[in-house]
Amino acid sequence: MIFLELFWTFFKIGLFTFGGGYAMLPLIRSEVSAHNWISSDDIINFIAVSESTPGPFAINIATFIGFTTAGIPGAVCATAGVVIPSFVIILIVAGFYEKFNKSRIVKGAMTGLRPAVIGLIAAALVSLGIEVFFPAEGGSLSHTLISVAVFAVMSFLAFKKKNPILIIVLSAVAGIITGCIPGL
Repeated sequence: MIFLELFWTFFKIGLFTFGGGYAMLPLIRSEVSAHNWISSDDIINFIAVSESTPGPFAINIATFIGFTTAGIPGAVCATAGVVIPSFVIILIVAGFYEKFNKSRIVKGAMTGLRPAVIGLIAAALVSLGIEVFFPAEGGSLSHTLISVAVFAVMSFLAFKKKNPILIIVLSAVAGIITGCIPGL
């Protein structure tokens, strides 16, 4: 039964979310929390790992959650669930591209979806930011200050257009170092 639940949950997420993985975050967090598959902290960790590993974010996070919840079969079910809707929609759109491309209705719908997608991404950013900088499990002031410092340095490096791999590696190293310091 868990396999069907994983497939159906990620199928709905894949079907009803426009704008890619970041726009999926609020729905993923809501669904995963509703099913009590993993903790809120684990979701944040999975987001970090999903962003740091090659491949599309939505597939990575679905695979991680499926695997943690029900092993390899769970990973296959969750991944298939999130991929199939996009695959089918792309096949349909590709078949009717010229007709869709010229349609005022489709152009209007896409214009209306853009602000909604930005809003979903912003909501995910704010909710994740609050959990990272002010953890619910009683994070300390030093935790918050270290998180802000790492964020500031990595933002500066990104603004200076440094290699994203360098930023990811430095972020991981900073996290490992701060995680090994007792009392933080």
